[in-house]
Amino acid sequence: MKARILPFLPGRSGCVVWLTGLSGAGKSTIAEEVCRRLTRQAVAHEYLDGDAIRAVFPSIGFSRADRDAHVRRVGYLASRLEHHGIVVIAALVSPYRESRDFVRSLCGHFLEVHVATPLAICEGRDVKGLYARARSGRLAGFTGIDDPYEPPAAPELFIDTTEISVETAASLILATIPAAASERQQQASSSPR
Repeated sequence: MKARILPFLPGRSGCVVWLTGLSGAGKSTIAEEVCRRLTRQAVAHEYLDGDAIRAVFPSIGFSRADRDAHVRRVGYLASRLEHHGIVVIAALVSPYRESRDFVRSLCGHFLEVHVATPLAICEGRDVKGLYARARSGRLAGFTGIDDPYEPPAAPELFIDTTEISVETAASLILATIPAAASERQQQASSSPR
């Protein structure tokens, strides 16, 4: 199935903010703070968490093909919400550049946020015990250990949670959202009808 991109709806200010990084990098924590602030500002938004979506569809595996398909499905959903004026905050490991580039191609305005927390810090956080399982050989194909994470080549934002707080990271992301909406509306109004 080939995705069809519909024109942006004038007067709507949707965009897709895609947080990518290793497990334990802080993607969900930052995304939740961004969503709290968007709620306070009464901005229409939706939070798409990779782990929560996997819980709804438990048959999704962790092979490269499964991960790619998962990212593409979530990306398509994000693009449809964006089209209807929703600010989408998506937090997924999304380890492969090609998958993220596909999602970017679906979206009218895509903001890639690389939560670039070093592997050692992510392992130290290991809330779910996944790194320990991967290091002991009980979990194969774990991103960052025995499966690659391909960092974004040119993300719109680069966040290292060892250097800035969750609050600062959320503020940086929020600063990009109005600019994204304004830029997209200008593009829509200048395009031939």
